[in-house]
Amino acid sequence: MSILVYLEQSEGNIKKSSLEAVSYAKAFSEKAGGTVTAVALGTISQEILAAVGSAGAEKVLHIADDQLSEGTVQAHARAVASAFEKEGAKTLVLAKSSLGDAVAARLAVILNAGLVSNVVELPDIAAGFKVRRSIYTGKAFADTSLLTENKILSVKKNAVDLRVDGGEATVESFEVALTEEDFRVKIKATDKMSGDVLLTEADIVVSGGRGMKGPEHWHLLEDLSKSLGAALGCSKPVSDLGWRPHHEHVGQTGIKVSPSLYIAVGISGAIQHLAGVNGSRVIVVINNDPEAPFFKAADYGIVGDAFDVLPKLTEAIKAIK
Repeated sequence: MSILVYLEQSEGNIKKSSLEAVSYAKAFSEKAGGTVTAVALGTISQEILAAVGSAGAEKVLHIADDQLSEGTVQAHARAVASAFEKEGAKTLVLAKSSLGDAVAARLAVILNAGLVSNVVELPDIAAGFKVRRSIYTGKAFADTSLLTENKILSVKKNAVDLRVDGGEATVESFEVALTEEDFRVKIKATDKMSGDVLLTEADIVVSGGRGMKGPEHWHLLEDLSKSLGAALGCSKPVSDLGWRPHHEHVGQTGIKVSPSLYIAVGISGAIQHLAGVNGSRVIVVINNDPEAPFFKAADYGIVGDAFDVLPKLTEAIKAIK
């Protein structure tokens, strides 16, 4: 049995969330048997594709059409469907993302496949095919049975540890006959978030709230984020006040993040903000109010003045490095 993994790229680099999907597929293959093949679209170097093997793929099919470097959903779905059929796969694994959601929905129709999104555990195949997924913004789980022959699993970020112990993958060129109809939707421009580390891909996120008392104090958070190699975020009130740009707004109505480490500074912990960060593996809260609701969701908490804590924390991290 072959398990196919759809890889997303950004400027020629494979996204970390897609590498996690490869590791998920590898763990499933070790449980159920079979091999893991990844499919990559667009302009990507052979070196980067071969390195996908470290996450668990034995082979990478590369569809090098430069038009596929952009996330044209219909074209991506057609290309991945062709790879799925070529490999004789029965299971497709991909990372949950805005692009992945759109591609997975179309693939479910093309392949007549059952689709489960927000997957957080390996399938239970003891009696059938049952998958656990996160629901209600991470507050509960649902066990879903897939009855179709073809299956699509959209894996939540950080649901599985990223493997780095594999060897190089074999890279094979694969051509797909795409038509103008597949590219009828044109991407004319893409507005990307700025910053050294992007929120959507960050493994560590540092966010600030109104407890920072003004944009003139944001340098304290910037210093901490740089020492950690982290992305910067903020609460909704901060972006509404114009202290920070809206693309840094983390929460239910902003960007949802699932980093390994989320540090919240001066954020009370409203339910809308928690809904956007509860996929984080570890949450650290720094607040001078010991009754702040965020402490109930935190793995670690520091009760103290951010203006005293942040400089000391930053210096301590720099000293360790």
